[in-house]
Amino acid sequence: MPTLNTAARAYAATAAARSHRDQEADLFRRVGLVLRRSRAQGETARVKALADNQRLWTMVLDLLRDPGNALPAPLRGSLISVGLCLQREMQTAEPDLEFLAAVNENIAAGLAGTP
Repeated sequence: MPTLNTAARAYAATAAARSHRDQEADLFRRVGLVLRRSRAQGETARVKALADNQRLWTMVLDLLRDPGNALPAPLRGSLISVGLCLQREMQTAEPDLEFLAAVNENIAAGLAGTP
């Protein structure tokens, strides 16, 4: 029977073969999908999906604000604006899950280089 260590090694080997951009795009896609699915899965799923999205965007904003970030300043500024907009939306009484998921999917498409 596979152990957790075996699964972790398999994941690490697979992740090493993919670019960071591909891995980042996959994360945005997954969080977007969880947001969409949570609409039909009840309050607990919705709260968890929003918490996952909040963690994702908090991390993204922290990385974008890092003085050592190599992205061009105008792009960093635009992404920070998007992140702050999403954080405001997530703090409303009834966050628009479709909007949040769509933004994540657009970010994923940009990272993956797809239209």
